Amino acid sequence: MKVIDTAPLGVAGPGQPTVLRLYGEIDLFTSADLREQLLSALHYSTSLLVLDLSEVSFCDAAGLAVLVDVQQRARPMGITLALASPRPFMSRLLRITGLDRALPMVAGTPPNAA
Repeated sequence: MKVIDTAPLGVAGPGQPTVLRLYGEIDLFTSADLREQLLSALHYSTSLLVLDLSEVSFCDAAGLAVLVDVQQRARPMGITLALASPRPFMSRLLRITGLDRALPMVAGTPPNAA
């Protein structure tokens, strides 16, 4: 699992979202590191933190738990966590679990994605 901030050091403009592109597998083995990276990103995020899922190749229950945990921690900080560009398997997983209704989706490629 790799996380790339598409605007390094959170330099997204005030009106633009903070976009993080996730790569690889989100599973039991990578979820703790991902959680740490995403919680760290909350401290420099704009009011919208977008996770670009276009390069995520696998996600299990541990990965979904990370997304829910980060969303719950973001809300009190005034930050909305949104997802972008999930692959078909990920869209299906979010739909089956009902998380597609709990985690907002942004259409298309996030504005500052590289």
